[in-house]
Formats: sequence, structure tokens, C-alpha cells
Amino acid sequence: MKEFKYGVDQLTVSLALQIAKGETRGLLSETTIEQVKASSAAVEEIVAGDRTVYGINTGFGPLCTTKISARDTRELQYNILKSHSVGVGKSIDETLSKLMLILKVHSLAQGFSGIQLSTLERIVWHIDNDALPVVPEQGSVGASGDLAPLAHLFLPLIGLGEVFYKGKRITTEDLFQQTDLESIPLGPKEGLALINGTQFIAAHAVMVVDKLHNCLSHADIIGAMMIEALMGSIKPFSPELHQIRPYKGNQHVAHRVRTFLQNSEILNSHIDCGRVQDPYSLRCIPQVHGTSRNAWLHLKELVEIELNSVTDNPIVLSAEETISGGNFHGQPMALPLDYAALAAAEIGNISDRRIYLSLEGKVEGLPTLLMNDTGINSGFMLPQYTSAALVSENKSLCFPASADSIPTSLGQEDHVSMGSISGRKALQIIGNLEQILAIELLCAAQAFDFRRPLKSGPVLEACHSHVRTRIDHASADRIFADDIHKAHTIIAERTLSQIANQEMAETISPFETEFEQY
Repeated sequence: MKEFKYGVDQLTVSLALQIAKGETRGLLSETTIEQVKASSAAVEEIVAGDRTVYGINTGFGPLCTTKISARDTRELQYNILKSHSVGVGKSIDETLSKLMLILKVHSLAQGFSGIQLSTLERIVWHIDNDALPVVPEQGSVGASGDLAPLAHLFLPLIGLGEVFYKGKRITTEDLFQQTDLESIPLGPKEGLALINGTQFIAAHAVMVVDKLHNCLSHADIIGAMMIEALMGSIKPFSPELHQIRPYKGNQHVAHRVRTFLQNSEILNSHIDCGRVQDPYSLRCIPQVHGTSRNAWLHLKELVEIELNSVTDNPIVLSAEETISGGNFHGQPMALPLDYAALAAAEIGNISDRRIYLSLEGKVEGLPTLLMNDTGINSGFMLPQYTSAALVSENKSLCFPASADSIPTSLGQEDHVSMGSISGRKALQIIGNLEQILAIELLCAAQAFDFRRPLKSGPVLEACHSHVRTRIDHASADRIFADDIHKAHTIIAERTLSQIANQEMAETISPFETEFEQY
């Protein structure tokens, strides 16, 4: 099994997901252990001295001027975990909880947080044994870090809270009985180091990068299938066009679609037709899909910075030097997450327009509602109702959470990011987008059938053949919800993207590294 050294190696989205899936093992190297011990020793030296240092021998937030005695410092760590555990709502997905642990370990292991090695080792135990804390999804304002979610995440360290373990949701007390563990003694500053940080926002951002990439990949494939079914032109994907407006995302999408349409009998059958131009939902695929690709790339680049950052406060450089700053503030993630949410919503918007276009019956060879015997049958009319509803819902979710700020902590924290809401909304929008793309895939595959006996290029033929192994052509009405579910499963399993990548192995985009690796 591959190994990742916390606090030393460079973490990426894919590596974080591999650790979460158990495909890569995260460990504490000798280098990590040394830097963690040095930072912890610096905190102990500060506590033993007379100097007042925020978060080490003072209260927190508006109580930052209240000096805490050495005797009370340890009790303070327990109180901060309990008092900040104020989350409400449904618990987050177990994968998100595990990602939060992974990201927190990597941040703390860099040796600027004063955490004890024993505390770090216990968190790693939770990761390795899939004892994943129950974390409510609501309650973070995204500064000073994700306080409430992180407090819940680390309640099990002191014997409180709940965990998901071996398929069950149990109390930490039950976990301790099953594993012979005990609560660990927290040292000075540890409570603050644990709850300060952006790991709730960052974990959501990791999932957004991964899931949105899958949607973008499938949107190109399904959009190309629609171009074939609707007898669209390849000219809007010409490299010459995109060289004179050279956005990387646009060029990447245009390249992919050109590759999908190579050696297509369908395309060649109407190459000299009298149609001057296609509707925007076909013609502007590079501009719309490409812009969303650019938004994705922006988020990916910023997430990789965040994953390898120290985001608690204060940071401990030495016993003589600590800095109380604002690295916990979620704004660097909040804005790009809101941008990515808008990018995802727009892919759904244009997808729904292509669905509608395929139903109109205005293109030669395609029956109205994609079914020959309509009247007694409604055909594919109603799936588009669902896509329209999901597109509208996504529009309502696109208001940027980061545009809001409500002061907290008696005014000490007078500007907050609301980045946790940005992350949650982005994932909700992407979940809706997956369903919209599933409906477009259903319609594209049905429309594709009406182009027989002509064939498309090898990429789209392979993708269409796979769809037909899972979903039959519809010659009469049936419960289309079942078909939508099957199409959604194809997208969620990333099957078409994998098929396309295999077929395209010899035709690599100039922007492959930037847009296809994370």
C-alpha cells in the first residue's frame, strides 16, 4: 500500500480521497514526530513562564484578555470542546468526517500548533480504524474556523460525543468499551488547536473538486452525444476558433468534443447540409462547459494550498515567538466554492436546454418527445419536468453564502466567511446536477438510436453501447424514474468517463494535466 507522510508530504485532493478510502496509508514519520514534539515543548515552556500568550494561558475570543492559571489551563481545553459543540441538523457523511480528520492531522503535524504527539496519534487511530465522529452539518460561520463542527469532531478524544463504527452509530463510551481505549489528557492550547481551522470547509471543497470534475467529464460526453443525435456541427469546436479566444477550459472542452466526433458517420452524413448554425446549447458547449472548467481549475488550485496550510491560531514558531493572526478565516475557500457552485449550476442549465431541444421534434429523423407512438404515450416529456425543477432549485441555491457576514463572539469576530454554507450548498447543487445529467444521458441515448444504421466515432459508440447494457430503448411509456436512477448510477460510477479515457488514450489534450489531474 502507498504511504503518505502527514505534515511532510504534499497533500492533494486525490491523495486525501485515497487515504479516506483506505487505498493509501497516512503515517507519522520521524520528521513529523520531531517537529510535533518541538512545538509541544515550546507550549509547555510558555505555560511555565510569565509571558501572556493568547490561547495558551488566556481565555478565547472576547475573553482573550483573561489570564488563565497553569492549574486551570488543562481544564480549559475540555471546556472549550464541550462549550463549542453546538452543531445542529443532520450529521455529515462519514467520508466528510474522515476527510476532516485527515486534513486536521496534516495541518497539526506540520509542527506549528503545539499539539501533543499522543493526541495526534489518537486522531490517526480514528482514521485507521474508521471510528468516525458524528458531526452535525450546521453551526459553523467559517471563522474563527469551523468551530462547532471541529468541536464535535474531537469530542471522542475526551470520551464524549458519538462515532460511526463498524456500521453503527454508537456513543464514545461504547467505543471505549469495545476497543479498551480511554479518554486522553489534553495539554495547554490543544483544545484551541483542535477546534480552530477550516477542515469542515476544506473537506467539502475536496468533495466538490472530485464530484464536479466527474460531472464536467460526463457533461462533455453527453453533450457530444446530443450533438450527434441533433445533427449538430463540428465547426464551433475548431481549434482555429478557440486559438483567437484562448481560454484554457474552452480549448480543452473543444478538443475533447472534436475527439469524440472523430470518424463519425453521423457527422459526415450532414456535413454539407443547409443549416447555418446550431442553437447555443450545442454551439456554445466550449464556452459554457469551458468556463465551468476554468472555475473548477481555480478551486482545485486553491484547495491544494488550503490542504497543506496551517489554519489554527495562534501559531507557535518557538517558545519565544507566537503569532495570533487570522489563518482560520474561511474566506479563501468560501469565494471559490460559491464560484464553483455557480459553475455547476450552469452546466445543469445548459444540459436542460439540450434535453428540451431533443424533445421538440424539429430535427429531421427525431420524433417529437423521442417516441414514435405519442398520444397514447407521453414519451420523454416528463423527465424534462424533473430537470427543469432541479435547474430551478439550483438557481435558488446559487446566492453566494460568502456575500453574508454576521458578527459573533461579542464583536471580536466581526467578519465571518460563511464558507461552511458555501461548501454544503455546492455539494447540494452538484447532487442535483448529477440527476440533470442522468436525464440528459437518457434522452441522448434514446435520440442516438434514431440515427441508426449510421454510427458515431468509437468513443461515443462505446459509451452508447454501455448505456444500452443498462437501460433499454423505450418504445412505450414506462416508469422513467427507474431509468433515471440507472443513468445516475452510470454517472456516479464514472463509467462513461473511464470508457472515454480508454478510447482517447492516444489523443491527449494540451491541457490534460491541469484539467484531468487532481
